[in-house]
Amino acid sequence: MSRALPPFEELVELDAEAVRSWCARALDALGREREEIDAINVYPVADGDTGTNLYLTAEAAHQAVEAVFAASAPDTAETVRAMAHGALLGARGNSGTILSQLLRGMAGVLAQGGDGDHLARALAEAASAARKAVAHPVEGTILTVASAAAAACGAGGGLVDVARKAHEGARSALTATPGQLDVLERAGVVDAGGRGLVTVLGALLETVTGQAPAPAATAPPAFLPREDCPAEDGPAYEVIYLLEAEDAAVELLTSRLDALGESLVVVGGDGLWNVHVHVDDAGAAVEAGIEAGRPHRIRITHFAADADSSARRAERAQRAVVAVVPGEGLAGLCAEAGATTVRTRPGEPPAGDELLDAIRRAHAREVVLLPNDTDLRQAAAAAAERARAEGIRVALIPTRAAVQGIAALAVHEPGRRFDEDVVAMTAAAGATRYAELAVAERQSFTSAGVCQAGDVLGLIEGDVAVIGKDLHQTARTVLDRMLSAGGELVTLVVADDAPPGLAPDLEAHVRRGYLAVDTTTYHAGTGAPPLLIGVE
Repeated sequence: MSRALPPFEELVELDAEAVRSWCARALDALGREREEIDAINVYPVADGDTGTNLYLTAEAAHQAVEAVFAASAPDTAETVRAMAHGALLGARGNSGTILSQLLRGMAGVLAQGGDGDHLARALAEAASAARKAVAHPVEGTILTVASAAAAACGAGGGLVDVARKAHEGARSALTATPGQLDVLERAGVVDAGGRGLVTVLGALLETVTGQAPAPAATAPPAFLPREDCPAEDGPAYEVIYLLEAEDAAVELLTSRLDALGESLVVVGGDGLWNVHVHVDDAGAAVEAGIEAGRPHRIRITHFAADADSSARRAERAQRAVVAVVPGEGLAGLCAEAGATTVRTRPGEPPAGDELLDAIRRAHAREVVLLPNDTDLRQAAAAAAERARAEGIRVALIPTRAAVQGIAALAVHEPGRRFDEDVVAMTAAAGATRYAELAVAERQSFTSAGVCQAGDVLGLIEGDVAVIGKDLHQTARTVLDRMLSAGGELVTLVVADDAPPGLAPDLEAHVRRGYLAVDTTTYHAGTGAPPLLIGVE
């Protein structure tokens, strides 16, 4: 006689394993429903990617949780913080960014306890935090669904009861979204972001009860064909980036981006933020982030436009790259690649007027500007702003070293759409770590200790990491440190006055110690540091 399997024991508290299970179930559910959610995406832009963005955000949260479990046996607080941090780093799109803030709001409360009362408080905190992160909250969206889920929980109760009430409250609010937002009513669909949140809360309910809830109604009676979705006028670009910045700087950034565009969402805290905005001037949105702090993982997406729109006409415009470089050798290399170059002189960085003149000399309607120096970012931003006032479309990529500019220029394709080209070049630059070797002119205190005049300094990402006496040995040490974090390609840029045999020595060093790493060497000529290193 066969024995029945024991019934699933409903949870009374969310512990680390339960949170891990919730992340996995949410990812699976969003994966199953991704295309369905994409199909009803008509607000704020009918670009059909809300389901995909939510899935990618949930995937980042899941991967972060799995990483902490692989490293140790985390407690609940560590697990929920990893979930929230992963979602922040991987947030995509408007709804994905809001979801990451919802998870961050929940994590702060669930780190203190995982019973029903804490879950109710966590949902309330999440809904409040998400609304504060959106510059102009709109009813009939994921924000409405999140608020309804929190309100349905009341003062709390048992974990299962709270999870069920939250899910039911969210489902009820979702069905009402077409009556709150005209664009949804005209399309005959519910809000896509809210639909995704119902899925995430359904995964939570399944985690604590062992039973999957019935799927939420999506659109009555069927999906609207993409070409029949009501068109909405709006900005041409979606800009998303991670930003390392202080709170005060983020407040100023929010005000500036709010004036530039719409659908502004800024989430995060503790020095790390995820910024999302829809704008017509993608370069200005990125520059605002540069002024506020350190933006990275920059993603720029061009929304579909009508064939007769100005955006389409701009796609057919002539394009150029303006690059700031040290040494005539690099200037020649960049010129061969089609770039207009601006030479730096030792101790004399180019002024904003020189950069503006270079942009004008490029004689292009679209210009990609590569400053290749952290100290030039303000001058480059000012030059770009003045060029835009003259009708030139300028994208400033915040390259901080010449090797990053070389990497960006290597993937430049004038035949691509402007925004796609900028994204590819930004990604290539961001994936390149950089270093420089210099000779100390005087005794000085550095992050690596006290150096004496004549010492060789190895700077990695702008900070002195190695102090040595011999340029060859110091260069090898710097290379080893950089490659310890991995790499596929080493770029060496050697000045004419560097010691003889430096490049062959370093190429041989890489071949001996790093079999899977390729090396390429360029000659900078005169007027450049002895050695520049890039690792991609």
